Amino acid sequence: MDTSLPADTTRRRFLARIVKSIHTFITAAVGVVVGGTILSPVFGRRKENWLTAASLTEVPDGQPHPVTIRVARSDGYNQVIERRTVFLIKNGASEITALDSTCTHLGCRVSWDAQAKLLRCPCHGGVYDTTGAVKAGPPPAPLARIVTRVEDGQVQVQL
Repeated sequence: MDTSLPADTTRRRFLARIVKSIHTFITAAVGVVVGGTILSPVFGRRKENWLTAASLTEVPDGQPHPVTIRVARSDGYNQVIERRTVFLIKNGASEITALDSTCTHLGCRVSWDAQAKLLRCPCHGGVYDTTGAVKAGPPPAPLARIVTRVEDGQVQVQL
């Protein structure tokens, strides 16, 4: 009794093993790429970007002080310089609050109305107080607060 398999069957098994090996390799490669894409934001560290906004002595008490900050960011191969305007408000000797100047309604830039003591959006009538809270108009949320710190007499913001 001959138990050897015909050459045709042996060839089929050999090719089937090769195809299964290729499928396993492709699945593993896709798994690594997709897994890395999903998990990289979880394990990746975000670099803290503290930028000097103004000297502590430049900021008046209780009144928003507009400061334009130049922020460098990478856009593919290019480095783009973006200008961000923030309002710095001194609440005491060294306590500083920073508010983003972007209106939460449609992204217009708000400005300080010294006579009314309010931040106003010139486009759609949004009105904010010095804490960034909405007082009137269509804005759905208060102005965004920006993290600040004072170091060596300099006000720094984290953007």
